[in-house]
Amino acid sequence: MSDVTGGARGPYAAVTAEVTGIPLHYPAPRAWWICFGVALLLFATFLAAAGVLFLYGVGVWGNNIPVNWGLAIANYVWFLGIGHAGTLISALLLLLNAHWRNSLNRFAEAMTLFAVICAGLYPILHLGRPWRFYWVFPYPNTMEVWPQFKSPLAWDFFAVLTYLTVSVAFWYIGIVPDLAATRDRARKRRQQVFYGLLALGWRGSARHWARWRQAYRLTAAIAVPLVVSVHSEISLLFAAGPIPGWASTVFPPYFVLGAAFSGFAVVSMIAVVLRHALGLGNLVRPRHLDLLGKLLLATGMMTAYGYCAEVFDVLYSGREHEIRTLTDRLTGAYAWSYWGAVIGNFVPLQLLWFRRLRSSPTALFLIGLSVAIGMWFERYMLLVSSLYRDWLVSSWGEYHASFWEWALFAGMLGVFLVPFLLFVRALPVISAFEVNEAALEEKEARRDA
Repeated sequence: MSDVTGGARGPYAAVTAEVTGIPLHYPAPRAWWICFGVALLLFATFLAAAGVLFLYGVGVWGNNIPVNWGLAIANYVWFLGIGHAGTLISALLLLLNAHWRNSLNRFAEAMTLFAVICAGLYPILHLGRPWRFYWVFPYPNTMEVWPQFKSPLAWDFFAVLTYLTVSVAFWYIGIVPDLAATRDRARKRRQQVFYGLLALGWRGSARHWARWRQAYRLTAAIAVPLVVSVHSEISLLFAAGPIPGWASTVFPPYFVLGAAFSGFAVVSMIAVVLRHALGLGNLVRPRHLDLLGKLLLATGMMTAYGYCAEVFDVLYSGREHEIRTLTDRLTGAYAWSYWGAVIGNFVPLQLLWFRRLRSSPTALFLIGLSVAIGMWFERYMLLVSSLYRDWLVSSWGEYHASFWEWALFAGMLGVFLVPFLLFVRALPVISAFEVNEAALEEKEARRDA
């Protein structure tokens, strides 16, 4: 084991011992079991809601003409947006050599994986015949019936599957050295076998490190453009439809920034919770919270600009239906979702102009929670307020989510939390070798100076 990975001879072995000690000797078992029990209850709710959906069909939902995209697609966009921050924090900052990412990237990447899985399930469940989901795959078949590549379903397939595949590869490549460190420190035979299999025979040789760095940076370079392209594709699902309120050229950057905004909010919440629950105050420091607060503030103000640009675009166009849709969002039946998004996203956010509040775990957690809720309101508003009053007055109709839609949403939170809690319990949540490497570089820089 090399010094950088935190072996016994490494000068920063204490960091590796602390990080690898979490899965080997979990410091908060009772709190973890309580959280895991709640997550399993939510997961059981998902199974029940999905079972009812399979048994009776999408008629158990409140979807109808004209609102055939309801809570399911709003949650799809919301979950996919949450998953963007992990890749953005980890891949982009890796390429920029920003070492402060090292205390945040591991659990942010895990958050990305599980959020994208939750997002990917929603279009399948929304199909009506989910057991035919493979029909959107571009595979040869005897009837020569190919997917309709002009369909948003085919776009979703390529976007989500590509993003998920690259995210899994990037997360797994990054964690291999720490899995080897955990393997070498394990005392129980089953732990040695488990972490040894996952570590893929890593021994920390110079050749291993050279190949690892090539693969890690190459995957990061692939992942960064995906952050932009995937949510731009999601925005085009809206812009491609001739629906008032959706035909806006600002949508691609607007959606990408909104996704990063909601993702940074959830990363901030997770960082605060893990910092407190696992006693990681010396690794996730106030400096990291301050930087997360700055990112949250920056992406939030960019998203606010998108709100203003969208309103300006509508008013400047002079199109009657667009103006009516905007007026309806401000004062109509679903005005609560618009103003809920504005207030939740941007009012508490202004507290982050003050460094003392950016560095406060409680304040950062509450602001992140407000943003996550506000962004959900925004996704709901974009969908429903445009669809429920279409071009034809005869097709107008309000949308109200049914019990089973809300149950599926609550259950999907369980789908996210169950694997995330298992990750927190069984795998290193902090990149120990990268923290050590950054500390060594800083020490050498100070010595050279």
